[in-house]
Amino acid sequence: MSKTNRSLFAIAIFALILVAQPVLAQEKPIQLSLFSPIQLVPEDNAISGVRLSLLYGKNKYVTGLDWGLVSHCTSGMSKGVQFGIVGLVDADFMGWQSSVVNYTKGNFEGFQWGFVNYAGHANGLQLGFVNYAMTMHGLQIGLVNIIKQGGQFPVFPIVNWSF
Repeated sequence: MSKTNRSLFAIAIFALILVAQPVLAQEKPIQLSLFSPIQLVPEDNAISGVRLSLLYGKNKYVTGLDWGLVSHCTSGMSKGVQFGIVGLVDADFMGWQSSVVNYTKGNFEGFQWGFVNYAGHANGLQLGFVNYAMTMHGLQIGLVNIIKQGGQFPVFPIVNWSF
């Protein structure tokens, strides 16, 4: 395991420990999904621990490590680290979202790092080729940066911000 992979693994484990909460009745500690609905835990449950989505995983929300090809959270506050090709969050996300495409429909707080980043309301840093936020309190770095309302510029290359 390279030093970079060890560092990413350590960060993911640290984030998992930081955001771990007592497991509620509707939260399950582990999810393994080939594609929804072919998964260990039904999609109307939340995951508090680790979710591995081989092709497509869908649950209410994830608290902890969310790793997969396509990871989809449908409601509630997802917290932790989300890695993959496509990260879809229909509600709110807090933490580090790192996929080729990151999409958080609601409030996003933390760090989005990908080719395309989208947040309804972003509070933090977006780093990517295309960054889009309806509203933002933070910084965008990329080729195309869009803050729909209240940004320093509506559209700007390289860097855009709103504080």
